[in-house]
Amino acid sequence: MKIFPHFLLQANYIRASLLLVLGITLLSISCSFVFQTSLQFPILKWSLVWHYRSVFLHGWVKTFYISLLALFLSCLFGAFIVTMRRSSLKSLRLLGLIVIELIRGTPLLTQILFFFYIVAHEIGLENRLLTGILILSFFSSVYIAELIRASIEAIPHPQWESAKAIGLTTFQTYRYVIVPQALRPLLPSLTGQLASLIKDSSLLSIIGISELTLAAEQVNATTYCTLESFVPLAIGYLILTLPISFGSRLLERKLRL
Repeated sequence: MKIFPHFLLQANYIRASLLLVLGITLLSISCSFVFQTSLQFPILKWSLVWHYRSVFLHGWVKTFYISLLALFLSCLFGAFIVTMRRSSLKSLRLLGLIVIELIRGTPLLTQILFFFYIVAHEIGLENRLLTGILILSFFSSVYIAELIRASIEAIPHPQWESAKAIGLTTFQTYRYVIVPQALRPLLPSLTGQLASLIKDSSLLSIIGISELTLAAEQVNATTYCTLESFVPLAIGYLILTLPISFGSRLLERKLRL
């Protein structure tokens, strides 16, 4: 009985070592690329890009703001879709399934163009930022809906029967029995979804929202320094996503204990 944890620790150590080696290798390749580029173009205009650091910072902050707000709204929309999917009415279940399949079956870029240039224009929604957040929220809501539905359906059926046996209403069953247990496997997945939202928000640059990607494109168009403009872009996204990814893994391990 004491051997299994020993082998488990060894496996975790080997996996962590491989990830570390892979990370060092990728970092070495990136440094080598930058070094070779510096040899071919001895004068890299980092100083020109540095003058636009406030543009990058503004785009970085707006990217994080958009992603957080979109995650909050997508949780609300996702909960509504789950309610439809678990409804006793067949028409609502079918409607929820159609919404999920339509959004999951089309690229985010297509949805941005369709909703911004057609739907938002027809209903008179002129605020680009609000439109972008809503589009990103709708896109993410179907994935969050499936995460919520899977967490709820993972609750053993005797839990539902016990709640019904002691006289709890449907709302009380969800409030006191189902939701507290469903949150345990759901939280790490929601944290990971935030990292995906941050990366997906880069597509909002095509409708003129001044997030991090558009900031890099504007600096590149002004300075003609492509490498110097897009290296901070990559670093900015890594600063946002890496802590979230590591936090998601730590939270998942903690909740497993």
